[in-house]
Amino acid sequence: PDSGIIDILGLDPRNNAQALRYQIGSQLQESALPDRLRVWEALDLFASVTPNALDWQILLEQWGLAEKSKSTFASLSGGQRQRLFIALALVNNPRIVFLDEMTTGLDPAARRVAWDLIRSIRDRGATVVLVTHFMDEAEKLCDRLAIVDRGKVVAMDTPQGLITEYASEVRVIFTTDREDISWLDKISNVKKVIRSGPRVEVEGSGSVLALVAASLVENGITPADLRLEQPTLEDVFLKLTGQDIGD
Repeated sequence: PDSGIIDILGLDPRNNAQALRYQIGSQLQESALPDRLRVWEALDLFASVTPNALDWQILLEQWGLAEKSKSTFASLSGGQRQRLFIALALVNNPRIVFLDEMTTGLDPAARRVAWDLIRSIRDRGATVVLVTHFMDEAEKLCDRLAIVDRGKVVAMDTPQGLITEYASEVRVIFTTDREDISWLDKISNVKKVIRSGPRVEVEGSGSVLALVAASLVENGITPADLRLEQPTLEDVFLKLTGQDIGD
């Protein structure tokens, strides 16, 4: 667009840039600090230049950095640096927070802690703009999602809304040594049958699980590993973009 009006929190960013900076926090995918700067010094510095700053010592505890408070930036691991940058994004108690690949480099336990903290930020009224390639993260944390492909928004809705619109089919999966399973294609609600060795995947909708299970029993097949997989945001992403999430 080459015309129009931008309004953020009721302010024009061209005329109220400084006021907006105090209300916005951001954590970039790649950032750096001076090697000799200590963790507590970085938080104290950021807090000192903004009004209404949070108690940075509480942020140290929340993000698991208390034991590293006197460590230099150069001595931190990748995950610790990531947590520090997230804490720095929150120290000014922002109303809007931009988090770019927030949990990249975090171990599974730290990732779950980060999710809980992001929920707490959202629950106290802040808007969180999260950029992520982790579809499970997007599904659990986001109230509204935009899928971007080659710089364009190709779909926007709630997580469940996107799944319902673009990936409503479920998958029934089981294994069998039976050679001929062509009768599966004739079952009502079955859209596709994919076989790879003993593994069989039946894609369909509605009551396809009950129909497939009944047909298997009727044909003398009782697989112990029969299971149902619900569609996910990953299915939506692949359908809309035609590429793997990591591409």
